[in-house]
Amino acid sequence: MSIQSILLPVFVEVALIFALCLWMIAARHGQPADPSEPARAKLISDCFSNQFEIPVLFFALVPLAIMTRKADLLFAVMSWIFVLSRLAHAGIHTTSNRQPHRGALWLLGAVTLAVMWIVFAIRILAAPL
Repeated sequence: MSIQSILLPVFVEVALIFALCLWMIAARHGQPADPSEPARAKLISDCFSNQFEIPVLFFALVPLAIMTRKADLLFAVMSWIFVLSRLAHAGIHTTSNRQPHRGALWLLGAVTLAVMWIVFAIRILAAPL
């Protein structure tokens, strides 16, 4: 697996974080006469804050998998599932904010990331000394 293939999902997740940050800044400096702006700004702000919760475990895992040479095709596919679930979660969070859909996407990402950590741990612990 190439380093680019492994890092591309990370770059996409980082781009999401910066995009949400810029959007949050813009929303907070919107026209004060617009009564819907505070609610929109809160949704965007909450979504931005979410990017520093479970994705932190993803950002911790990727360099470990690279350094230990455990990042393979399965790792790349699961990385994309995680990141795409985060993109979809952010899309719902900042628009319709429908909890059942948002919750399902959050769960998909969380379970995917948990499986990534479990597979990584098994590969490390089962490796010959």
